[in-house]
Amino acid sequence: MPHQEQVMVHGNLCAPGPPNNAGYNSNPVPVIIQTESRDKWSKKMDFLLSVIGFAVDLGNVWRFPYICYQNGGGAFLIPYVLMAVFGGVPLFYMELALGQFHRTGAISIWKHICPIFKGIGFAICIIALYVSFYYNTIIAWALFYFYSSFSSTLPWTSCDNAWNTENCTNYFGKDNVTWTNYSRSPAEEFYTRNVLAVHESSGLGDVGYIRWQLMLCLFLIFTIVYFSLWKGVKTSGKVVWVTATLPYVVLLILMIRGATLPGAWKGVVFYLNPKWEKLKETSVWVDAAAQIFFSLGPGFGVLLALSSYNPFNNNCYRDAIVTSLVNCLTSFVSGFVIFTVLGYMAEQRNVNVEDVARDKGPSLLFITYPEAIANMVGSTFFAIIFFVMMITLGLDSTFGGLEAIITAVMDEQTKFGTLFNVTFFINLLFLFCKGGAYVVKLLEEFGVGSPIIAIVFLEATAVSWFYGINRFSNDIKSMLGYTPGLFWKVCWVAISPAFLAVSLNKDPLTLFDYEFPDWSITVGYIIGASSFMWIPIYMVYKLLNKITTTPN
Repeated sequence: MPHQEQVMVHGNLCAPGPPNNAGYNSNPVPVIIQTESRDKWSKKMDFLLSVIGFAVDLGNVWRFPYICYQNGGGAFLIPYVLMAVFGGVPLFYMELALGQFHRTGAISIWKHICPIFKGIGFAICIIALYVSFYYNTIIAWALFYFYSSFSSTLPWTSCDNAWNTENCTNYFGKDNVTWTNYSRSPAEEFYTRNVLAVHESSGLGDVGYIRWQLMLCLFLIFTIVYFSLWKGVKTSGKVVWVTATLPYVVLLILMIRGATLPGAWKGVVFYLNPKWEKLKETSVWVDAAAQIFFSLGPGFGVLLALSSYNPFNNNCYRDAIVTSLVNCLTSFVSGFVIFTVLGYMAEQRNVNVEDVARDKGPSLLFITYPEAIANMVGSTFFAIIFFVMMITLGLDSTFGGLEAIITAVMDEQTKFGTLFNVTFFINLLFLFCKGGAYVVKLLEEFGVGSPIIAIVFLEATAVSWFYGINRFSNDIKSMLGYTPGLFWKVCWVAISPAFLAVSLNKDPLTLFDYEFPDWSITVGYIIGASSFMWIPIYMVYKLLNKITTTPN
């Protein structure tokens, strides 16, 4: 079990005290240092690959390309880079420094920063749990596709299967095919009717029974995750050498293959063609802020947990810059992988690229891309490596999320093990019912979005204004040997919190042709409140405890 001890040191590190930026104490203060009993990364690359694996996730592949073309193509890169420089990267750097200095997870760290904000740690763990639910579901779907790909003819190629309807329209290799608003591609019907079976559910009020095929996929994924984490960073640090690097090999192969397809250039032009007038729209800047925030992933407790196993003098500043650059470049390159294929599909359908680029989120990965792959030469090979990439991207995010929970709870000296794993698996089964996709969508929209942004806003405020920006800067100086520059201090105190405020953006809740009932929105808000509520609850508890224990 991770263990920490306190030692007295002389220097410029202030213990938690009054919320005073100028307050600086040169007296001996307790500082957390790493002991031999706390796990450490075996190699520096284990840590870097773990952070990159967490930050570079499925959202880089499906969300950035869609957001980019929707918000002005090449012009979108301007607000994206600005939001990264002034918002995303400073918050990323802050969390790496906090975790490395205090050597503890998302809950215990608040004892050293500002104890009344400890509820933030509990909220982070709940959100990390929701994220793990979401990613394990996506990975299980990808595993189902992976298994189905071992066929000379991919099952989502034709309309001759038991699950197909009269609306199924296969346009590849055929002339004069009429595509209407009611037409459904073989790939879409494979996803909605064979994988999810949502047609057998009337909605959230009737999710149906568990699909045993997906349950088996979940069990296999859960087994991989369990044994990858069962010895902490000692095992996960080795697994990420495969799961964090393999996606780049696959992306390179798919990008080369996509560039050779007829019509690929149409997709690239559509992806990057700048629409400068879009920069006048507020929504473009909001989308840029939200994209960079969710891409880099501060606030999920993962960066705190992973960096807490670093040596005290590790250069976390350089780590933040390198991993942020890798993340942003991966998002940009993924756009070429996606849009060369969309250009190919537009060529085959004889329509504009925008007519085939409407899918986003999981639909882009489970309908649009598989549909294009199915009609390539060597389709089986490309389908297999594509879904291997999806599985590894999802696994990295799952590793990070669960590592954040495990580190936070273990640092609180709480027994934590098999009971959690069994409970986690049982709760996930609900998402694999025939209407489970609707629950997943509800969880995605309300369980993570607004709550995590609000929580990181409070975290940045607590560190910069209550713990004190001078004290935090001195902590970094004790690790790196130099104080952060004025740019970083201004970002932490003012710019980054403002960046979080504009990141709040709620899109209408839709999935396929299903309209979510009003009561489901109420349930969604309850899901969102289930994490955030622990912040005021703990504050009240702390204040009452202070009152009752203070002598008259």
